[in-house]
Amino acid sequence: MQLARHLMNAEENEHVEVYELRGFASEASLSNALQEVVAISKGTQCQQMLFSLSVNPPVGEAVSIAEFKVAIERAEATLGLSDQPRAIVFHEKEGRRHAHVVWSRIDTDEIKAINLPHFKLKLKDLSKDLYLEHSWTLPDGFKDKSLRDPMTFSREEWQQAKRAKQDPKQLKAMFKECWEASDNRTSFRSALEEKGFFLSRGDRRGFVAVDYRGEVYAIARWSGQKVKDVKTKLGDPSSLPSVEETKAQIAERMTGLIKRYIRDAETALETKEVAFDLKQAQIKERHCAARQKLIEKQAERWADETVARASRFRTGIAGVWDWLTGKSKAIAKQNEEEAYQAIKRDDEEREEQRQAQLEERRELHAELLELKAKHSDEVAALNADVASYLDLGGDHDQQHVVDHHHDKNLNRTNRHQDHQPDRGDVYEL
Repeated sequence: MQLARHLMNAEENEHVEVYELRGFASEASLSNALQEVVAISKGTQCQQMLFSLSVNPPVGEAVSIAEFKVAIERAEATLGLSDQPRAIVFHEKEGRRHAHVVWSRIDTDEIKAINLPHFKLKLKDLSKDLYLEHSWTLPDGFKDKSLRDPMTFSREEWQQAKRAKQDPKQLKAMFKECWEASDNRTSFRSALEEKGFFLSRGDRRGFVAVDYRGEVYAIARWSGQKVKDVKTKLGDPSSLPSVEETKAQIAERMTGLIKRYIRDAETALETKEVAFDLKQAQIKERHCAARQKLIEKQAERWADETVARASRFRTGIAGVWDWLTGKSKAIAKQNEEEAYQAIKRDDEEREEQRQAQLEERRELHAELLELKAKHSDEVAALNADVASYLDLGGDHDQQHVVDHHHDKNLNRTNRHQDHQPDRGDVYEL
């Protein structure tokens, strides 16, 4: 049920289409089909009765559904799952289309699970072949495992970065930059604090960083280092404040002005996101309406064409004569060919519409990437500003200031006051 909900999630995807349900007794819905596999698996000892595969072409590549099906058929043959019940679901998101395929592993003739030895290696080889056949740029990780992108991130890291309102790749790059630019704990701690992160002692006596929101980042994970290498470079973490102590220090020094500054800056960022989300929702609604209109138009045309093809068969004595002379057989063959061409035509029309819509959303996604980049830069600047205000590691009696460049995110908090600050003004906290 979780898999079915994930595959049918229309909130996180712009469009969701159940393209095929093959070999199931129940083809009413995806969830019913998958539950059917679970029920059949009860006659075996198999705990993983489903095999799920994601088919995701490179960014910017326009891949037709026919090409997706070829890749899926090859994967099916490679895995040894030919003719097994399967579901194909297409997702469109951020101007890209990808497919999810789910097979049943249960062989109903022998009532046992089909073994899938070395499936990762087999699928990796197939992926590489597909890249080469389509003349796509081969990822570095395919050429050499050691060249895999160090900025890749796990789902947990992505969720954490989302909570911190930052791009996960940019966040990882920041930790990696701080790590590589320092040679001991003192310099690493200073480098982190300049970016708005405070080095602390984790619950398991490891090294973590805490931001002003109270989000905790494991140093080893985010800097891409081994735990033992982190300990070698940073030493014993016992002298550092704990996470709770760091959070308490941040809360203690979080004055009203800083809180207002953070709130106004984040509100400005959220306003931009809301405006973009509205634009995205309007395009999605327009595209869905256009697809439905095309489906209805094609259904109406198909009905008219079916009536026209059926009218070619004469009735009564004339019909008997046509049957005797073989004319009815020729008409049936003509109708069959025309019906096939009509199906092909309708598929091509829908595909042309999908590709045009994907192209429009690709342009929109380019705007989103630009917005996210600016957003991440502004959040990073906000982190650095707040860190300089808090100054947990410095002289707590010194004066903290906010310059006019960063003050633009305040939306002019003091606009209601008679005095309007200029570039030379500072705020005392």
